[in-house]
Amino acid sequence: MLRNIKISLWIVLVGLTSLWVFANVPFPDTMSGKTIRGLFIQYSGVIGIGVMSIAMLLALRPVWLEPIFGGLDKSYRLHKWLGIIGFGAAIFHWVATKAPHWLSSLGLIEGGHGRGGGGSHLKSNSLNQVQAFFDSLHGPSKIIGEWAFYGLVLLIILALIKRFPYRLFAKTHTLIAVVYLALVFHTVVLFNFTSWTKPLGIVMGFLLIVGVVSAILVLAQQVGKRRKVEGTIESQHYFSKMKVLETLILLKDGWKGHKSGQFAFVSFDKKEGQHPYTIASDWDENNPRIMFITKALGDYTNHLPEKLKVGDKAIVEGPYGCFTFTDDAKRQIWIGGGIGITPFISRMKYLFHNPKAQPIDLFHCTSEIEPDALTKLTADAAAANVNLHVIIDSRDGKLNGEKIRKLVPDWKSASVWFCGPIGFGKALHKDLLKNGLSTKSFHQELFSMR
Repeated sequence: MLRNIKISLWIVLVGLTSLWVFANVPFPDTMSGKTIRGLFIQYSGVIGIGVMSIAMLLALRPVWLEPIFGGLDKSYRLHKWLGIIGFGAAIFHWVATKAPHWLSSLGLIEGGHGRGGGGSHLKSNSLNQVQAFFDSLHGPSKIIGEWAFYGLVLLIILALIKRFPYRLFAKTHTLIAVVYLALVFHTVVLFNFTSWTKPLGIVMGFLLIVGVVSAILVLAQQVGKRRKVEGTIESQHYFSKMKVLETLILLKDGWKGHKSGQFAFVSFDKKEGQHPYTIASDWDENNPRIMFITKALGDYTNHLPEKLKVGDKAIVEGPYGCFTFTDDAKRQIWIGGGIGITPFISRMKYLFHNPKAQPIDLFHCTSEIEPDALTKLTADAAAANVNLHVIIDSRDGKLNGEKIRKLVPDWKSASVWFCGPIGFGKALHKDLLKNGLSTKSFHQELFSMR
C-alpha cells in the first residue's frame, strides 16, 4: 500500500501541474525575469494550497479512504508528505515574492519591487465588479498570506520535531487549520481571475471548498466524533521490567465492533488529549470490553501506570486501520517487534473463537520478556494453534530474513505481516523481496501518527 501513497502523490502533483500549464499556454514569446518570476509564484501557489487542501481532508480521518491507502496509518503518511510538499512550495512562493525586494536592497536591481505576482495579478481592461472587489483586497491578502506563511513554518517545524511532546503537537497542529483558512483567503484574492473559469480554476475551487469545510470541522472538534464511545477502566496489569501496561476498558453502547489488528484513539485525560493505541483484544458484543497494551516510550506513556486507576473514565474513538490479516495465502508469517506484538495478540484471541486451517508462524522479537507475559503469550498462541517463536535479542541475535527462511521453509507461499520499528520492517521487507517474496505479500503497520 506504500506504492499507492507514492502513486497518489504523483497523481496530485502531475495533475495540478498539467492544469496549471494548460491554464497558462501559450506562454509569452519573451520570457523576461519578471514574467518567469510571476509564473513561479503562480505555480508554487497552486501546488502549495492544492496539496494542503487534500491534507486538510485527510485530517478528518475519512474511513472511506482507508481501503484505497491500506488504512489510516497510510493515509496519515500521505497527509505528512502532502504537508511537507506544501511547506516546500510555500517557502518557494515566499522566496519568489520577496526576491525583488532583497535584490533591490543589495543594489543588484533598480527600484520597482512590482506587485509580486506577475501575470496572476494583472488587471484586465474590462474589470467587472467582482474582480474590482478582489483587486481592492490585494494589499490585506498579501499581509495575511505572509504572516500565515510564518505561522505555517513554525507549526510544521514543531510537527517534525519528534521530541516535541505529543499532547502539544496535537494542539498546535490543529492551528494549521487556522493558517490554512488565512492562506485560502490569500489564494482566492490573488488567484488569476481569468483562470477561475478554466479547468484549473474549477479544480482549485473544488479543492478549496473541500479544504475549508475540513478545516472548519477540525476547529469545531468534529473529527471522529461519531466514532467515540465512553468507557470505564475495569482492570490493569503492569509488567514492570518490560514497562508494559495492560488496560481493560468496559465500553458503553455505541461501539460497532472492530477487527483484529485495528487501532483506536484513546483519551484518559482531556488535558492530555487522544493517543493512538492498537487494540489487543477481539470483540464480543455480549462482552463489550476492549484491551490496550501500552509501553513506556515517551513523556506520557512513561507515567500511565501511576496516572491510571480502576474506575477512571476513558473515551475510545475508532476503530481504524486495515492491518486485519485478510488474505488468501496458504500460510501467514507474523512478526511483532517489541510492543508491535499487540495486533497479533488480538488476532490470536479471535482465532481461538474462530479457528482457521491456515498455518501461522509468529515471531516475537524483544529485548526482554517477563515470565508472566511469556506465559500469557504462549497460552494465546497454543489456543489459536499458532507456532510461536520468541526471539530475545541478547540470546538469539536480531531476526533477519535468513532466520525466517530456515524456520519456515515454505515462506514464499506465505503472506508476511509486520508490526514494529520502521527500520526493522524496511530491512526485512527488502531482504524478503530480494529473495523472492511477492510485493503484495508483505504487510506493514506504519504506526506513526506524526
